Amino acid sequence: MQLQQLNIDQAQGELTLTFADNFQQTLSFEFLRVYSPLEQTSVKGKPKPPVSHKKQVQLLAIEPVAKHGYRFIFDDQHSAIYSALLLNEYAHNKNRLWQQYLDALKLTGHSREAMIDIKQV
Repeated sequence: MQLQQLNIDQAQGELTLTFADNFQQTLSFEFLRVYSPLEQTSVKGKPKPPVSHKKQVQLLAIEPVAKHGYRFIFDDQHSAIYSALLLNEYAHNKNRLWQQYLDALKLTGHSREAMIDIKQV
């Protein structure tokens, strides 16, 4: 399914995806960061622990990367390329994936909360 539009809402910390069939889904920046394609690979066949402490992460920019997809740049110095196919999968499986993430955090004792509360002055 072709991706038609990406709308960033910095105030809410969300990205709204609109597809060719007018299906729309909103994903939090935290969801996108913890489900980064670079974070989903395992090390020597062992699953990685869940990405944690990303509740306040911000999406700084989205850059088109030819036919490969879109580079998402986050404020924690992480960036990754998300294909339209992957974003479609995330949009259609948001609730299940989010629950899996919350369950993994609970199982491993990790937290969504930021380790250091940073306030801009």
